[in-house]
Amino acid sequence: MPADAAPIFGQLNLVVADMAASIAFYRRLGLAIDDTHPYARHHVNVETPDGFSLDLDSVEFAKRWDVGWRAGTGSGRVVVGFNVASRDAVDALYARMTAAGAVGQQPPTDAFWGARYAVIEDPDGNPVGLMSPIDPARRSAPPAI
Repeated sequence: MPADAAPIFGQLNLVVADMAASIAFYRRLGLAIDDTHPYARHHVNVETPDGFSLDLDSVEFAKRWDVGWRAGTGSGRVVVGFNVASRDAVDALYARMTAAGAVGQQPPTDAFWGARYAVIEDPDGNPVGLMSPIDPARRSAPPAI
């Protein structure tokens, strides 16, 4: 990559309070997570087929690579988004995840942009969006703000 190339968004790190609970949550969503390596209680890396990386880091580990890290949970300023195959899949995944204990923030709804959309919380309170493909025929006017 040339020195003056534009940065490429390729990774999201989540600092988690309970690594085992977070691994279980993201596995339930369908991610393949290898936690067999010796350092897995502090760091796991999940590579997606398109090259994007979701990293889960323990609080202890985050303090090693970010001296400015400060504690907090679920600020709601970031939503981790997952695309699902269909509108019905949003409903089914939301039901499965909330039945397993995930907190629901937004039940499945027909969003104005044409997708079926729901939001759950991961074990640290981070919002996780579940979105179907956009169907242009289902678009409507955005809400007044």
